[in-house]
Amino acid sequence: MNPLASPSLTYFSLTTSDYIAHLVLNRPQTMNSMDPTFWRELDDTLTHLNKTAEARVLLISSTGKHFSAGMALDTFGADIAMDDQNPEGRAAIFDLLSNMQGTFTKLETLRIPVIAAIQGGCIGGAVDLVTACCLRYATTDAFFCIQEINIGMVADVGTLQRLPKLMPLAVVKELAYTGRRLSAAKALAYGLVNEVFDSPEAMLAGALQCAKEIAAKSPVAIWGTKQAIHYARDHSVDEALKQMGWLQGAIWSNRHVGEAVTAFKEKRSAHFPALAPLKNFNEFDL
Repeated sequence: MNPLASPSLTYFSLTTSDYIAHLVLNRPQTMNSMDPTFWRELDDTLTHLNKTAEARVLLISSTGKHFSAGMALDTFGADIAMDDQNPEGRAAIFDLLSNMQGTFTKLETLRIPVIAAIQGGCIGGAVDLVTACCLRYATTDAFFCIQEINIGMVADVGTLQRLPKLMPLAVVKELAYTGRRLSAAKALAYGLVNEVFDSPEAMLAGALQCAKEIAAKSPVAIWGTKQAIHYARDHSVDEALKQMGWLQGAIWSNRHVGEAVTAFKEKRSAHFPALAPLKNFNEFDL
């Protein structure tokens, strides 16, 4: 695939307008369950968005009654069956999971903020997905479920690692041990979601409004802010303050600050340059 070409998608639809990329899960007939096509297309899309810098924020939403039913269980057969019959087969599970984990980690490390808009069920692997996003908006009928414990396994693609950084630990343990559903109202109270809306239409409008506000800011300042927040989450205050100094020294721009101030005084939108497109070293022609 050309690194700058838009990926060919069947599971998702992708549109970009006013610097906002909108990625939509469009398999409502299967409750947007996650099959190999889902993982392949999501990974390709995130790689594309990260390289091109054509968008300044990514919004992920869904179609149908439920956001996603999580992993399509019928995929755990045939060629991708987990081999637990010998140590060699069990060792290969690590590499398979690392690949899947890596796709959702791309959401977390994407150069732009990611917003999830969630209606209905957000189940199993879908919880892994949304916890890797920056912001989460939900409808009143939305619910979250760590479904893996209900089918005899441990959640393994990010939920147990990220959810404790978003919610009280005792609540996470209760959900992870019991497989209970967490309602949108409780998710809001615990801080998992930013806002709850009465309908999918109102939720999308609210999420898009937030995306527009983000897209109007300096892209490199948003990039730096995301870097600083994630670093601070995983390090001590002292370490994070030092990192902030290095980060600010690397991206500070008098021109950007001046443009923001001038635009505010003139009551107009500010104009900022996009992030630079990326290219892997092995993609350069000599």
